[in-house]
Amino acid sequence: MTSAPLPRSTPESHGIASAAIARFVQAIEENGLELHSLMLVKDGDVVAEGWWHPYKRDYKHSLFSLSKSFTSSAIGMAVAEGLLSLDDRVVSFFPDDAPADPSADLTAMQVRHLLMMGTGHTADTMDALHHAQDGNWVRAFLACPVDKAPGTHFLYNTGATYMLSAILHKVSGLDLLDYLQPRLLEPLGIEGAVWERCPRGLSVGGFGLSIATEDIARFGLLYLNKGIWEGRQLIAADWIAEATSKRISNDDGSDSDWTQGYGYQFWRCRHGAYRGDGAFGQYCVVMSEQNAVLAMTGGTNHLQGVLDQVWAYLLPAMQPTAARLAAGTADSEESTENEETLRQRLRGLQLTYPTGERTSDLEKEISGQSYRLEPNERNWTTLALRFTDSEAILTLSGGEQGGTVHCGRNDWAMGESDLLTPAPTKLASRMIWESPGRLLLTLRFVETPFCLSIAIDYEDDSLTLAYRMNVGFGEQEPAKLTGRMG
Repeated sequence: MTSAPLPRSTPESHGIASAAIARFVQAIEENGLELHSLMLVKDGDVVAEGWWHPYKRDYKHSLFSLSKSFTSSAIGMAVAEGLLSLDDRVVSFFPDDAPADPSADLTAMQVRHLLMMGTGHTADTMDALHHAQDGNWVRAFLACPVDKAPGTHFLYNTGATYMLSAILHKVSGLDLLDYLQPRLLEPLGIEGAVWERCPRGLSVGGFGLSIATEDIARFGLLYLNKGIWEGRQLIAADWIAEATSKRISNDDGSDSDWTQGYGYQFWRCRHGAYRGDGAFGQYCVVMSEQNAVLAMTGGTNHLQGVLDQVWAYLLPAMQPTAARLAAGTADSEESTENEETLRQRLRGLQLTYPTGERTSDLEKEISGQSYRLEPNERNWTTLALRFTDSEAILTLSGGEQGGTVHCGRNDWAMGESDLLTPAPTKLASRMIWESPGRLLLTLRFVETPFCLSIAIDYEDDSLTLAYRMNVGFGEQEPAKLTGRMG
């Protein structure tokens, strides 16, 4: 059964000028901040929404650490059911996996410390979890040194969120996703959610949840409404108040939205707001004073830049008219930018794309030819391109992540590929000739933040291939390799 969409309305009917939303979109694009979708909900109604082509409203999107806020919600529900307490000691759930002689600080670590990122660790434990040869992430976490007294030191620690998932499984007998399904996801109308799993089959908790943009908005609305959805109290109001307030300080002296304090897997924001967020631009921003929720997905490394535009353009637009006039954010443009203009603007959103020529005479020489590649980190051994009137068909062979990709000549070619992923995933691909000997391919994995750009330079019977991912943890330097025909 397909869930009913959230009610739709217009910005002006909720006191928001369409021009302000248009200026926000313009600022996002002018500052090179790649968003894939946005949905603004005011007073329970969706007043603005858009997807940057080739992303679409029904696509799920990887949430990365925005997943943590859903894990926190599950713990809150389990507390209400009497399955556990925030005062419970972490080691008490795993007597067989704890060290033989646990330190005093490890012994003192409680469930609340996992929630507030105050475990006492001084390094994120995820590296240790990923390197656990037996796949036992719980044992790897408990083996990590706890250098400070729990509750005294903030450290963003994704391994701590995994432990919440493992504890929930211990006390409920259910995996995190299965636990949330009847209690949260189904009541909210969130369908088809998927969650990455650890080697032992548990949802990883701290990342890996994929849902659609409107699903993010539903989750934010639940929190805005203090846990009530369609007359049902899904999450206790007291839990929401506690989870979204400042439970531990992370102030480093800067005026950043990452130094306003941390709750239970929620960040405090400037301007009295709070949010769940994930790497590369996944947001659920709850603005209680404005009775608004902003859901966004994206593929950018500049997370603060996105929030800066929210505070600069959207927040002032949601103030009462008198306040906007006093702040100088209301002007005559508000009356000239009508709702239909904004609607058309949002319908026409699309990401920028390299310019060039549709075809090159070189296609006749290289179409169907196989190029032997030098040794490379991807273990690709051969590359071949075949051209048709409508597309270029790229085949990379060898290694564990080879595959075939169809790249549209005039628009995005939509399909699935396992070129860089363990299982087939939705892919939008496109080609353009930047010069007669230089082919550009753009591969957008449209249910993730990731976009792979490939540039192939041809000279005589050889080629040079450079590829680069748009976002990642650390610097994204282009990788290069060469190949020869035959």
